[in-house]
Order: sequence, then structure tokens, then C-alpha cells
Amino acid sequence: MNSDNEPIALSDALASFDALWSPRIVTRVNDYDVRIAKVEGEHLWHAHDDTDEFFLVLDGELHISLREPGGERTVRLPRGAVFTVPRGTEHKPHAPSGAAILMFEPTGTPTVGDRHDEIPDHVDSTTGHALDT
Repeated sequence: MNSDNEPIALSDALASFDALWSPRIVTRVNDYDVRIAKVEGEHLWHAHDDTDEFFLVLDGELHISLREPGGERTVRLPRGAVFTVPRGTEHKPHAPSGAAILMFEPTGTPTVGDRHDEIPDHVDSTTGHALDT
């Protein structure tokens, strides 16, 4: 994380790591982490019971499947799109062709939520990693 209060180029931050589904914390806003991640393939079904989850697609396209009271649907987020998954909603992000994303989440929020399917090997269960700059 940027502790010296200097600007961060997101392109440089994204270039500093290769791991997929393993977010890096670029800064904090009040009690929220601003996280970036490279994603490709599928994450897992999970839900955050006490917080919404905000996504901004920086590059590529992100799909988010949602289990809602009316049934299951998938939203497609092209580069530049934002979407907020409401708290308590089961969702599964996936990026068939890869994407770079930015998320706002309360500090300490696990990437696999409070309720989740079995965690596959390619998904990092973390509350975010420091950005090595």
C-alpha cells in the first residue's frame, strides 16, 4: 500500500505482479481498501454478509453471476464499467478472456466472503496483499 501519500499509476501497479485472483491494496479511503487484481477464468460462488462489493473494470471484461430472489443472472462489465454487488448476494466473478479490476471493500474483507463454495487452488483467500512498488 502507498504509505507516503504519493500518486500511484494503476498501470505500473498492475505491472508489478502476475498472480491471478490475488488482490493488491493500492491505497485506503477511510476504512476501505482500494484493491486491484488481475483475473482470468472463474472465481467461486460467495457472499459478503455485511458489505456491498464495488467493481470497476480497468481492462478486459468481467462477468459476475448473481443468485438473486428472482433467479440467477450474469452481468457483463466491459472496460470502464462499474457494478456493485449488494451485501448478502451470492455471486461468482469470472473473466473468460482475462481482466484487470479495481474494488472498494472494507479493510479486512476476505476475497472469498463470509459464505463460499470450496476454494479452488487458483483463488487466493486473502484480505489483500500490500502492493510492492
